[in-house]
Amino acid sequence: MKDIQKIKELRDDTGAGVMEAKEMLEKHDGDIKIAKEELMKKASAKAAKKADRVAGDGLVYSYIHNKGKVGSMLLMACETDFVAKTDDFQKLCKEIAMQICTDEYKDVDEILKSPYMRDESKTIQDLINETLAKVGEKIELKKFIKYTISD
Repeated sequence: MKDIQKIKELRDDTGAGVMEAKEMLEKHDGDIKIAKEELMKKASAKAAKKADRVAGDGLVYSYIHNKGKVGSMLLMACETDFVAKTDDFQKLCKEIAMQICTDEYKDVDEILKSPYMRDESKTIQDLINETLAKVGEKIELKKFIKYTISD
């Protein structure tokens, strides 16, 4: 795999910037797995630094699946209206809303700890931390609900 492809893959998986991804790959002799692990640790550290901030803005996001047989609604908070309008934040909302439709989660803590449906090496909290690292604000899943019509 060429270096540019590795950098792109690492950026897509972690939300890191081009130079950060390139430097991490160089540091680890092109080993994408180790570079990804280290970038994920950095994202978690960034999230911890922002934990005391107030996430007073955000979105109420809804998702309908399976031809209207299942749907979810969530309240995702961030610090500013500006971030709530970004593609990264809205994509995060959609991914979590879809995840909610896949199982019966009893509370926010349970979903944050659950494996992400598209990449089970990540949790939903990891997904939030990646977006936090991209947008630079605290992001918090406040609450959610799932609706299902039984056959």
